[in-house]
Amino acid sequence: MNRPYIVGLTGQSGAGKSTVSSEFISNGFHVINCDRMTHILLQPDTDCCNALKEKYPQFFDGNDFNRKKAASLLFSDKKLLESYNSTIFPFITDEIERQIDAAFASGAEFIMLDAPTLFEAGAEKLCDVIVSCVADLDVRTERITKRDNITKEDALKRFASQHDENFFRERSDYIIENNGSIETTQKAADRIAKEIKERKNGNKEEKKRNHSS
Repeated sequence: MNRPYIVGLTGQSGAGKSTVSSEFISNGFHVINCDRMTHILLQPDTDCCNALKEKYPQFFDGNDFNRKKAASLLFSDKKLLESYNSTIFPFITDEIERQIDAAFASGAEFIMLDAPTLFEAGAEKLCDVIVSCVADLDVRTERITKRDNITKEDALKRFASQHDENFFRERSDYIIENNGSIETTQKAADRIAKEIKERKNGNKEEKKRNHSS
């Protein structure tokens, strides 16, 4: 094998990607968490942070990138968000490729990119299979407001800046509808992880399937 088999995990905010990612880890996948990666790229004095500070000083408190302030501004201004993305995504993509190479060199055969902005960054081109999580609006709103300690209004602004459910359904090999319990989602993710491994090994014909929870 001269390259790893790469699965992209993405979907709507609040649709349970973390639960799915954990289940893939249990199935032997090496997971690259792009949100954590971004936190590292935004540390003071990194090339990425310096580039952003030069273009968007309003996102910073001194040398520190203020994620909450940036989110508030970005999710209220689509053009600003697009400009910001065009600046940060090349850094993210380069780091993704570096981490893929490092994981493969360490023996990883199956790699998952846990990437909320997989399509926006163009990272879907690196993937053999794409898994997307979706959930009803009221479910996602409740989860996000509790998880991130934000208002319903801020949550809805965030959702409005993102792709809708149909976007993910049209571009994914697997869809996990995460409106139920964590246990149900874990079972769906476990089935998909095992099926992806079987598909890679040629034991199953490749086709799109939906797994509802």
